[in-house]
Amino acid sequence: MKIAILGKGIKLSYWENRLSENSSIAWVQDTKSTENYDLFIDLEFDEHTERILDYSQNLHTQFLLSANFITIENALKDHQIKNNGTHLFGFNSFPVFVDIHTIEMTNPYISDFEVVSNILKSINFTKIHWVDSRVGLVTPRIICMIINEAYYTVMEGTATKTDINLAMKLGTNYPKGPFEFVESIGLDNVYNQLLSLYKDTMDERYKICPLLKQEYLKL
Repeated sequence: MKIAILGKGIKLSYWENRLSENSSIAWVQDTKSTENYDLFIDLEFDEHTERILDYSQNLHTQFLLSANFITIENALKDHQIKNNGTHLFGFNSFPVFVDIHTIEMTNPYISDFEVVSNILKSINFTKIHWVDSRVGLVTPRIICMIINEAYYTVMEGTATKTDINLAMKLGTNYPKGPFEFVESIGLDNVYNQLLSLYKDTMDERYKICPLLKQEYLKL
């Protein structure tokens, strides 16, 4: 089983920490020779959807593509590709959620997930949560909405970031408070997730808090 992972920054660091002992994994810097692998994981796909032009032609390889900000079917449509997409899988690539042994994935084109499930189990993902193909999937959508509301609470002067973190952990038994999630996920990822959700749904719940945007612009 040959597996390649393409990525950078905080996302790549989390995968390296989880999977560095697995000798079957190659850490690659580009999309060349994807046909040499059984599974190719692209942690940057959200920002480089044009890569689907190459991925859609390689039917030998199963592709696991970061799809927090866009769906696989929309990427195919945007690049005018007529493909059944059965080998293209979207997944939640936010770093904090890679710490656990569950991975959140989607593929709207198939109902038989056994092949890719077995590959993922070989790299320690013991639970695979298959979800509907939607921008933000499930967990990122919920967590980023909570983070956005937490920023509004701070902006209004109701509570401090420390107070909110503590209240969420004690009151809801979350492993992290909203602002601790920001540190783990990355403020840029939170901002872009909310932006993509708002564009997709026009739901006011995802309209970015001015304080969050202000902090993002300072990055």
